[in-house]
Amino acid sequence: MTALTPWPVAPVVSGRWTVASEPADSPDAQALWAAYYTEVSDRWFRLHHRSDTPPDELARGIAADDGPLELVAPRGLLLVARLAGKASGTAGLRRLEPGTAEVRRVFVHPSARGTGGGSALMAAVDAAAGALGAARLVLNTRHDLVESHRLYERHGFTRAEAYHEGPYRERWYAKRLASAGG
Repeated sequence: MTALTPWPVAPVVSGRWTVASEPADSPDAQALWAAYYTEVSDRWFRLHHRSDTPPDELARGIAADDGPLELVAPRGLLLVARLAGKASGTAGLRRLEPGTAEVRRVFVHPSARGTGGGSALMAAVDAAAGALGAARLVLNTRHDLVESHRLYERHGFTRAEAYHEGPYRERWYAKRLASAGG
């Protein structure tokens, strides 16, 4: 696989965390994608089927990912968060329209939760949004991912109208960036 060029943004350092743009098809980014997808898929399956995702379905879902194409310049970027040098979290930004970017795939590996990774990622998202020319951020999530709701609200996102429909899109948020005057 050839490395997809990331958008050049300055790394953000927050405590023991460093967050920087990285090719969306790097080994660390791919491992984080698989961990993210496994967790959200298993949570959905447990809620609706009382079991983990069947292995063949999990493998199909991970392999079908088209996210790397959305999270590269000039349309977007992927941020990888490292805790003491170990890739432990991720967040993506995708330009939707002039001035608006969508936050995607916010994830902190379970082994690193409670150490400030979510906050480090959200600070880096705000900083990187300027590189995409965004004055407004939007995102969507599922109702059952309650930890994400708290993280987004703590970082200035408020509930918003749906900006697109689709499976697993149940709750929408938006945020105006302070540097954009509001």
